[in-house]
Amino acid sequence: MHRLVLGGCLGLAIALPAVASDAPPAAVQLARDALIVDTHIDAPGQLMKKWADLGKAAPDREFDYPRARAGGLDVAFMSIYTSPRQDDDGSAWQVANTMIDAVQALAARHPDKFAILTSPGDVDRLREGGRVLLPMGMENGAPIGDDLANLRFFFDRGVRYITLAHSGNNRISDSSYALEKKWNGLSPFGREVVAEMNRLGIMVDVSHLSDPAVRQAVELSTVPVIASHSALRHFTPGFERNLSDELLEAIAARGGVVQIPFGNAFVNPVAAADVQAYFRAEAEFNKRNAARKAAGQPLLDEKKFDDDWDAAHPSPPTRIDAVLDQVDHAVKLVGVDHVGIGSDFDGVSGNLPDSLRTVADFPNFVAGLQARGYAEADIRKILGGNLLRVWAAIEAGAEPR
Repeated sequence: MHRLVLGGCLGLAIALPAVASDAPPAAVQLARDALIVDTHIDAPGQLMKKWADLGKAAPDREFDYPRARAGGLDVAFMSIYTSPRQDDDGSAWQVANTMIDAVQALAARHPDKFAILTSPGDVDRLREGGRVLLPMGMENGAPIGDDLANLRFFFDRGVRYITLAHSGNNRISDSSYALEKKWNGLSPFGREVVAEMNRLGIMVDVSHLSDPAVRQAVELSTVPVIASHSALRHFTPGFERNLSDELLEAIAARGGVVQIPFGNAFVNPVAAADVQAYFRAEAEFNKRNAARKAAGQPLLDEKKFDDDWDAAHPSPPTRIDAVLDQVDHAVKLVGVDHVGIGSDFDGVSGNLPDSLRTVADFPNFVAGLQARGYAEADIRKILGGNLLRVWAAIEAGAEPR
């Protein structure tokens, strides 16, 4: 069911304007001058649904080259997302490799516009000429299967962070979305995965994990961890997908960084409550279908269930202030050095704040930070400096190759 992939791909975005025309000139200039790193964009999944040439204007997407440059985006982590269902049916390996191929093909088709990024030390060199850099993060460790050697395989293919689980428990970790947990945190194999990721220099991403799994990953990792796209539970009580203050502090205490997403379901408490209610309803739906299958009866229509749910629970209007409030709270709690951005563009079906609709809109985010009194140096940290610092520390902690 599609809502299981919140933070993955929820379908094609609606056509949107290309430029954030309402941003003040000072914000536009800083967005263009600063190094902007967005750690979570679901463009590869959208390419699997419907191909588009992202080197040109693609009005039905939230990421393309013209809007990235208009918004000042320099480093766009491409999400290599696989679902729990693909894990169950054995297709996750194939899907992940196909998505990686798509990202590499995009860069090869437009070498003047894109380049694959595999090390923070290459940013300045590769972005010369206005290129948008495309590092890759794997959302859900399902493609690893049961073989630690696959971590090296995907590292060699360019993957630089792995979100250990997604919307279901897997071989590695419990998921925040799962109503019933399997491992009480990380599995024994998951502990080996964390150690091998540290050895290779792959960032451990704790977004989507259950609270015990986040805590264990932070404690086990010998280098800082990241949350590639996680908002804060302070604003969405009971929503385990978002990080508690305690976990935010734990990540920061070990030198990590939390990347704030823009999607309404993460930053709007009404939308977050709807997501929680969906998972409860979805669990009951699956139980009914399991009983019908056992009785030899026709199964209920999953698409109709999702469509009916969406019709009854439209995403509430959300202002950019909801995202800025998240940043303020994180900065107040753990300091400006541990906060960044992981938008989830192309992953939440256009359910985004009014003035953060595409990658062209980063100047609006900058303007919001300026209006709240953030110094330019701190804005630059939030926009990308913090993530690159942490990535460099993780790379430095890897074993020499």
